[in-house]
Amino acid sequence: MLSRRSFRRMLSRRSFVATSAALALPAQAQAPWPFKPIKLVVPYAPGGSTDVVGRVIAEYLGQRLGQNIVVENRPGKGATIGTSQVAKAAPDGYTLLVSNISAFAIAPPLYSDLDYDPVADFAHISLASFNPSVLVVNPAFEARTLADYIAYARANPDKLAFATSGPGSSNHILGVMLAMVSDTRLVHVPYRGAGPAMQDVIAGNVPSMLDSLPSAAPHIKAGKVRALAVSGAERNPAFPEVPTMKEQGYPGLVSYSWFGLSAPAKTPALIVERLAAEMQVVLKHPDVVRRWQEIGAESSTMTPAQYGAFVKAELEKATAAVKASGAKPE
Repeated sequence: MLSRRSFRRMLSRRSFVATSAALALPAQAQAPWPFKPIKLVVPYAPGGSTDVVGRVIAEYLGQRLGQNIVVENRPGKGATIGTSQVAKAAPDGYTLLVSNISAFAIAPPLYSDLDYDPVADFAHISLASFNPSVLVVNPAFEARTLADYIAYARANPDKLAFATSGPGSSNHILGVMLAMVSDTRLVHVPYRGAGPAMQDVIAGNVPSMLDSLPSAAPHIKAGKVRALAVSGAERNPAFPEVPTMKEQGYPGLVSYSWFGLSAPAKTPALIVERLAAEMQVVLKHPDVVRRWQEIGAESSTMTPAQYGAFVKAELEKATAAVKASGAKPE
């Protein structure tokens, strides 16, 4: 029979063992990342270029990781609402962002109340694609060239409207610059995403639109809208018949949008490195390369360090462009 003192010592030892086992259990039982679906936030409505790029990444990166990647569209305020959500998310690798020029380069100098820092609040993983913008019109609209479009705008000040995916988008800034260099007064009609904007142009509710080429591409090919000019330095291989703004007399209107993959700051380095390595493979996949070619996008792989430096440089360039354009949030 145990004495009271022996019983207490045995109980103390058992309690220590039980407590030690309980503390060790989570580390031993934790499955390797990713052990559950990953959320990929697209900070624009479905149908736009950010959404198109995001869904391709979700499909092929998910295959590489062996886990579902679920796209969540969170549009609003120049892509800043969805971007802010990711900045505040747990840095555990289960919330990612389709980062883009609007949220990371244009919004900071445009919005004084922005609640995230595009450099400090994110772990930047890889650039995915970059592409020019395109000016399109409803087929019933009279302009067939950029010169026609500008002539109409000059003859009808404050009447020619152009749609964009939203205030603070790269195409909003491009539209402001187009009006400045052509000495016209265009009317900006912002939407909550390129998809809804394009539908209104196709329906004839708005005569024209500045859109990123990937989301406009299928509508141009289907004849639902007519392309007047692209904003690249050279004609795009997917649409060689569409002249550039540069060659039509506006050399300062060379503009590109870009899209990439980012995570909240403090996401573990091993997860960032795994995502970056898999993105390198995804962006070289023949199906992804072909898809990018079809929509007029160009693939560009970067390491996390390179992409972080790229975002910082783009922010500096866009800050100067926004100030020069005089653009205001709407």
